[in-house]
Parts: sequence; C-alpha cells; structure tokens
Amino acid sequence: MQDVNRDLSNHHELLTDMFPQLSSEEIWANYRLSEDDVSFFNENGYLSHIKLLEEDQVMILRNELEEIAGGQHPNHDLFHEYHSNESGDPNAVLFHSLGHWRITPGFHDVLWNPRFVVAASQLLGDRAVRFWHDQLFCKPAQHGGVVAWHQDYSYWTRTSPMQHLTCWVGLDDVDKSNGCVYYIPGSHRWPLLDKITLAGDMDSLQQHLSPDQQQQYDKKVAIELPMGYGTFHHPLMVHGSYENRSNRSRRAFVLNVFADGTQSSTDGELLQGVPIIEKGRRLEGQFFPLLYTPSHHLIDS
Repeated sequence: MQDVNRDLSNHHELLTDMFPQLSSEEIWANYRLSEDDVSFFNENGYLSHIKLLEEDQVMILRNELEEIAGGQHPNHDLFHEYHSNESGDPNAVLFHSLGHWRITPGFHDVLWNPRFVVAASQLLGDRAVRFWHDQLFCKPAQHGGVVAWHQDYSYWTRTSPMQHLTCWVGLDDVDKSNGCVYYIPGSHRWPLLDKITLAGDMDSLQQHLSPDQQQQYDKKVAIELPMGYGTFHHPLMVHGSYENRSNRSRRAFVLNVFADGTQSSTDGELLQGVPIIEKGRRLEGQFFPLLYTPSHHLIDS
C-alpha cells in the first residue's frame, strides 16, 4: 500500500501553519497586485521586488534545503531531478533539483502561499492557477556557477498552449556579486529560441540573436532582491544569472505554474516519475494541483 504521508504530492492543501488559511476572496482582497504592476509585467515581461516570504518563513525553507541538498534524505527518490552540480565543474557549482515539494512540508506549502497564488493568477490574465513543477537553484560562495541565458518555454514545449509563468524567490539577499537573475526587458515578445544547456556557456544564446535582439540584450537589467522577495517572468522572457564569486551563498527556489486547462503535447514523459498523460489531455491530478481560482470566477459561476 502506498504511504501517502511520505509523498506530500498526495496532499493538495496546506499542511502546516506557515501560511494563513484564507478563502479565495480573502486572498484577493489582501494580496492582489495593482493595475500598474500588471501593466508593467505585460509591457516588460517581468515583475520584480514582490515580497512573498517573511524572515521566519525563509528560515524554515533554508533549514529544509539543508536537509535535502546532501542527497541523503530518506525520501530522496521522490525528486524528479537532482543535480548536486549540474555543470560538472567543481569551480562552477550549480545545485539544481525538481520535485522537493513532494519531500518537505515547507516547500510543499509554499505552493499555496497566498501572496504567490493571487499574483500568479493576475499575471496569467486572471486565470485559475495550476502547478507545473518546482526547482531549486543554489550557488555556493566563491565557486558558484552560471545559469545560462534561456527562455523557460523552450524546455516546456511538451505542454500547450503557452500559458505559463515563472516565479523566482531568493532565500539569500541577491545582487550582482553573488549571481542574481538578469532579464532582457521586452524579450518576451521574441519567438521561441533554441534550447541551450543551462549550466553551460553563459552567453551561448547570443549566437541565435538578430542585430535588433542583440541591441535589446545590451540593455539587460540585474534583479537585485532582499531575501524573501520574488520576481515573476513570462515563459519567453530571456533570463540568466552569472557566477557567484562572492563570500555569500545564493540560494533560491522557483515555482512554475500554468493556467488551468493546459494540455500535454506528448505521449512521452512530462516529468520523471510522473505517469504519462496522453497528448491532448489536460494536466491535472496528483502532480499538477489546482492552487487558486480567482474570486470573481467563483462569483460568476
């Protein structure tokens, strides 16, 4: 018999008191973004400096990260992917994993963080939000590696239509010195570019850019954030992060979501360890929980 308590993906509700239990209407009333915020996102392809976590919540997640990052956690097999160093270069370490929401209660509950879900719904066009997958990206002090310039949807074409959203949240203060995220504003209007190796050459994407795109690239912006703050971006937004040669770590987690109704575009595997969803079928069920339905949807229904 399956132990549902071991795999937290069996639970589609808050398991701890880390976040308040609120109705959809209460979440909307307390945490919704301003119209100016949404307009900025639509124009530039990103929205940064959104406070998502209090300091005590950051500390809970830091402790859980320490529990799972060594590869010895008893539920380690629940990761979809686990790379202690995706680059393979000990002088450019990039810890990267998927699936930790299945393993620890804090990383499970952060999916239902009310500050996150209402913003995600608004930036998806006031749509109901469904979970896609999580990620951890950690760069140790002094020898942290890069995350090369890329578009997230180039890795996600196995799902359609493109109605996705990414949220990156720092568990440390992040700036240029320790490897913060950079964006190319407006690049969410570019076509889908070739998929690149995440932990490879930082600037490998440049070989695919037109002269106009190169001009936009030269206007890239650094997203420096205090710990607990997040930045949202469009699935075609070109982004990346440089190496960490500072004396500080750079730990972060990522929540990837899509609008409810997104379908599988393949008869193959969507995520390692997840049962196949046939091409044309909606993504839902154990591994793709519904996180939030806007309150006006409830009123209209």
